[in-house]
Amino acid sequence: MTMSTRRYERSSGATSMRATTCIAVLIVVIVLTASVAAEAQQLGQPPRIGVLGDHSPGHPFIAAFRQGLLELGYIEGQNIAIEYRYAHGIADRFRDLAAELIRLKIDVLVVGGTAGALSAKAQTTTIPIVFALAGDPVATGLVSSLARPGGNVTGISVFHPEISAKDLELLKGAVLRLSRVAVLYNPDNPVTRSTLDEARKAARALSLELHVVEIRRPEQLTSAFSSLRERRPGAVVALSDPVFGNALPDLANLAAKSRLPTIYNRREFAEVGGLLAYGPNFSDNYRRAASYVDRILKGAKPAELPVEQPTKFELVINLKTARTLGMTIPQSLLSRADAVIQ
Repeated sequence: MTMSTRRYERSSGATSMRATTCIAVLIVVIVLTASVAAEAQQLGQPPRIGVLGDHSPGHPFIAAFRQGLLELGYIEGQNIAIEYRYAHGIADRFRDLAAELIRLKIDVLVVGGTAGALSAKAQTTTIPIVFALAGDPVATGLVSSLARPGGNVTGISVFHPEISAKDLELLKGAVLRLSRVAVLYNPDNPVTRSTLDEARKAARALSLELHVVEIRRPEQLTSAFSSLRERRPGAVVALSDPVFGNALPDLANLAAKSRLPTIYNRREFAEVGGLLAYGPNFSDNYRRAASYVDRILKGAKPAELPVEQPTKFELVINLKTARTLGMTIPQSLLSRADAVIQ
């Protein structure tokens, strides 16, 4: 082999090694570029919010929450993404639905009432949870205290056990010679136990006899009202619970058919035909929940965000229903109403 041939072989080998090295470097660069691009895309994604509740996407509560976000500059589908899950009044579904949302790696989880909040809290200690309609968040273990929740859960409480006493007072003022009241109550709801205790105290003070009817599922409403025919109460109080809250038209219709003046703690009850509604504005609570989401996304810790409580209660009277029942609502009660449905 000549010297020129050996030089050619060495030169050719070196060229081959340089080509191989260049290809390897190029592959590394491509991989790193793709990785950086993926991370950049991930960082550019809008925050993802999970919403877990009893209600469908078109419900006024959800509309109020969206409105609250909009007021704070969040536009769904642009700078914020929302995943919805609904239990439709079946509390047993909350656990699985909460697990679904948690697996999506959401940034904040918004829940409705106590059952949904407890189900979510049992499954995560890291994802912030905001409740909009919790009953007694301290007694149920959702938070350590209202001022300093102390964990990953905070929000707005609607707990006000004295509201049942107010319900009885309003019925007493609306129904002439009222002496007996039926109380619809879900014994599986720990929050309403104290509310029922307050109702019993108030009944004694108002010289009213109470008949407690246990209802665990919405489909039991019909049989419950049928059972009231024997007791012949003069009016009905339904204690706050998703069992009734998710069946407001049914509750109003059954009350009308039974010719029983009935009160519930949401204005929507009067709007669908119930006689009286008294309580906090639940839609406004959902709107206010958006401010918690905003503060958490900006770095606030749920542990340090105090739980808000209802400060304003509204009375709504349906005069059309009163006329159907053959009732005349006293002017003294009408003058106290925040809204009167003609």
